[in-house]
Amino acid sequence: MIQQAKDFIWEYCEAFDNTDVSSLPELFNQFMSDEYRWKGVYPFRDLSGPDAVIEHFWQPLKQSVKHLQRRIDIFIGGDNEIEDNSNAQAVWVMNMGHFTGLFDKPWLDIPPTGKMLNIRYAEFHRVENNKITDTGLFIDLIGVMQQAGVYPLPPSAGQYFVYPGPRNHQGILRGESDPLQTKKTLDTVNRMVEDLNQLNLSGAMGCPPEVLAQTWHQDMIWYGPCGIGASYTIERYQKQHQLPFRNGLGDKKYNGHVCRFADGELACFFGWPNLTNTPKGGFLGMPSSVQADMQVVDVYYRKDDKLSENWVFIDIPWWLKQQGLDVLERMREMQF
Repeated sequence: MIQQAKDFIWEYCEAFDNTDVSSLPELFNQFMSDEYRWKGVYPFRDLSGPDAVIEHFWQPLKQSVKHLQRRIDIFIGGDNEIEDNSNAQAVWVMNMGHFTGLFDKPWLDIPPTGKMLNIRYAEFHRVENNKITDTGLFIDLIGVMQQAGVYPLPPSAGQYFVYPGPRNHQGILRGESDPLQTKKTLDTVNRMVEDLNQLNLSGAMGCPPEVLAQTWHQDMIWYGPCGIGASYTIERYQKQHQLPFRNGLGDKKYNGHVCRFADGELACFFGWPNLTNTPKGGFLGMPSSVQADMQVVDVYYRKDDKLSENWVFIDIPWWLKQQGLDVLERMREMQF
């Protein structure tokens, strides 16, 4: 079932790149179920049915970013360990990389540049009976705003750039993987998640580096969303993201995941929401505020016995929106 689902999604991705806006309904009719459900970042959120997804997301994007193409860095599939195992027909497939095109017209009132635009994305598809029933599509909207010259946040602690795929250049797994390697990866990710969950339950704000070192290589690379940026090594990751995150956010609660699976040395998950927290001041350079939910995607590469690379998406605009700051509206007010 996993191999069949991978082939199906790869076919969809190739067909999508070769489909113009007017032909999207026909394409979606071929690949999506009638009860298709779609989750995306703010301002899109939850959409139901192929027509709504085309109207609200894909049509405006394809009309604004010309010659849009999907550049995949990671492609994996597997059984969702969160889902009821009695549904043996359902498989999840994830692809991650960049949507690349020419930013020629405004999108969400973000001003066009007339230049190339790289949109970081991670796309999760649930495949059942040879149809896509659910999609979770996460893009880095702050990254788009930065490329357009309307970055809405204080300077980031890490460095944001066009992130590469896995260091071993083997992120596209179209075939079958060794089940033992897959289990090893998922076990490592689950152990890491449980370590952090225990910290949250204890009420601890920071994180001793030795806790991370149990599941992470010392020379780990953490590719964070625009607004936070990327960090290299445990020491710099803690300084540039983890400790500001843990010390600046209180009442941290882990809510679980919608989807979590591994494929060979790679793994991924997303939640809706993953986390709930209350800003105490300092994180993202922002003041204290009210409790808010976080939608997060994590994609991992395991090297030997530990995690080596981590690509992360956080719907920062939605997290801030819940606190009364709409970065898109603020951007519109700043333009003359």
